[in-house]
Amino acid sequence: MKHTASQRGLTLIELAVALTITAILLGAGVPSFVSWIRNTHIRTTAEAFQNGIQLARAEAVRRNRPVRFQITDTLAADCIRSTTGTNWVVSLNDIDATAAKCDSTPTDPPALPAVPDAENPYIIQARPNSDGSANTLVTADQSGLIFNGLGRVTPAPTGDVTIGIVGNTGTCVADGGSVRCLRIIVSTNGQVRICDPAITLSGDPRAC
Repeated sequence: MKHTASQRGLTLIELAVALTITAILLGAGVPSFVSWIRNTHIRTTAEAFQNGIQLARAEAVRRNRPVRFQITDTLAADCIRSTTGTNWVVSLNDIDATAAKCDSTPTDPPALPAVPDAENPYIIQARPNSDGSANTLVTADQSGLIFNGLGRVTPAPTGDVTIGIVGNTGTCVADGGSVRCLRIIVSTNGQVRICDPAITLSGDPRAC
């Protein structure tokens, strides 16, 4: 005798239970995923600012002349320096004193004429906030840094310069939330590092 294997599908109750469990799991995972995305944006912004500052310092030493790292509100022709900007520019001249401003085409290295144009910022590199920084907020002690040929900040600040990076929503871990906010610390001798204000353990290199 031949026996035909019977096929059994899901009942409506089983399908409903499976969908409910799936919805619960997805609901539990979404907040963690959102926090991860937010923390990634903060880390990306902090690393980008650190790289820009290090570039300005390295170019100042290489060229043996002052090079500026400037935080800006936009990268348009009417840009201005801002302590809360999420864009930055590395240039030879002060963007607030030039006419071409941040929409000038970056060149590396800028071709300086015998008599430099006072209205040209001579941009080395610029970074827009659209490169991973659109969902972050920046709060800096000052809107720019000037490095001399020795790689030191000039004029010398009275202490370390701090640039805070947070998410545009949520609360920092240091304040009891889930957002991993970061800070960039620039010492008077030009050293730059990223630190985490939520870490308070003495001796931890990640602490601020």
